Amino acid sequence: MKMASGFALFSSLLFVIFSLQLLYVSSTGVFLPLSHTLSNTQTAETPHLIKASSARSIARFRSHRDREHREIPLPLSSGSDYTLSLSVGPHQSQPVTLYMDTGSDLVWFPCHPFECILCEGKPKSSPYNHSSSPSVPCNSHFCSAVHSSLPSSDLCAIAKCSLDNIETSDCSSPCPPFYYAYGDGSLVANLHHESLLIPTSKPNSPYIRLHNFTFGCAHTALAEPVGVAGFGRGELSLPAQLSAFSPHLGSRFSYCLISHSFNSNRLRRPSPLILGRSDAANVEGEEFVYTPMLDNPKHLYFYSVGLEAVSVGRKRITAPENMRTVNKKGDGGVVVDSGTTFTMLPPAIYAAILDEFDNNMRGRYERAAATEEATGLGRCYLYGEEEKVRAPRVVLHFAGNASVALPRRNYFMGFLKESRGRKRKVGCLMVMNGGDEADSGGPAATLGNFQQQGFEVVYDLERRRVGFVRRQCASLWDTVSRN
Repeated sequence: MKMASGFALFSSLLFVIFSLQLLYVSSTGVFLPLSHTLSNTQTAETPHLIKASSARSIARFRSHRDREHREIPLPLSSGSDYTLSLSVGPHQSQPVTLYMDTGSDLVWFPCHPFECILCEGKPKSSPYNHSSSPSVPCNSHFCSAVHSSLPSSDLCAIAKCSLDNIETSDCSSPCPPFYYAYGDGSLVANLHHESLLIPTSKPNSPYIRLHNFTFGCAHTALAEPVGVAGFGRGELSLPAQLSAFSPHLGSRFSYCLISHSFNSNRLRRPSPLILGRSDAANVEGEEFVYTPMLDNPKHLYFYSVGLEAVSVGRKRITAPENMRTVNKKGDGGVVVDSGTTFTMLPPAIYAAILDEFDNNMRGRYERAAATEEATGLGRCYLYGEEEKVRAPRVVLHFAGNASVALPRRNYFMGFLKESRGRKRKVGCLMVMNGGDEADSGGPAATLGNFQQQGFEVVYDLERRRVGFVRRQCASLWDTVSRN
């Protein structure tokens, strides 16, 4: 899909667009610019947009921790989402626009005919015409994967295969529909497979075609009108299926997210997504710091890592045990998630961070309690319109001696507001409380995409690690494309 098509899909909303166009393939990977802009066709105040994003972040995190479901809510909050566009079909391929999500392991999108209940005011895309796309059979391992690893014999029985065919593994009935329930919506879909086309600009190779790509085809949904490209660790994810085409492309990918705010409408420069990312030795500047991936026996698709401490100013705050490890039940760890806006933390360490942050800000800045209520954030402060705020330094200390110093804009964002008859700036700490400490199931925390901005984040599946390095994301594309 060309970038203009992304504009047409979402022009009715104040919405960040990231449309995908593949430029070329080299020995070091496939480089894709993620272009985005903010449409100003509908205005909304910054606190309202932040509130929507914080509510979505909370709902997604709580669903991560739900022991009864493997599913997660979709990232739909305005101003904080990243989408890509791909083409599906054998001949006149149809473009589909999908959310990029490292926190899930399935590629799905709306299919014709499509009905979405309670989707008024949300961005919509044209449903895919799946009439020529074959169904995935019930005895496929993909069918078992999407049905939470149910045995193929059970699935073939649900599909009403005869006993003889089940016993001989000769049932060709379609995989039964699957149901996903999210924090604020749900859908019913069927599995299909079809060619997936990734366009290139090379004259002698206009596209990469992945044959028999497996995806979910949804005909009905509740409050979920846009599909998802799952980049998680499961076998149905986009990287996993790319591995069947090219182990190099599917084993390592990275992205570098341009910093965004919730009140800008200017055109943004591209942010690169790199499939098959090579080691960063060919990129000028600092090298990656890596932290090991933690296995999660319950949520196999999560990119879980261990966080040992958080430094605020000069104080190092030790993280609780459940942020450093994942137990045998799948509880604990920090999920690196492109589909959640704000970082979610356990209550105890969140409170300690707020206290230390307040200790550094108290006496210099006035608390903005009304903004805290309007945004759902924990600490906001008022200061002069031209004043340069002095916020304490924040550093995340991951396992493996991987310390990541956040730029101030990643954890403290300021915007103008009227206060007492004059324009002032208000700045807020952009991390959130993950909820009740007693609810200890699931991940202990989530590293959201707002805190990942301005970093190249690499997911190395071969060496089972996640890496971080500060980058000028707007210029990274120029750098890697020269190599």
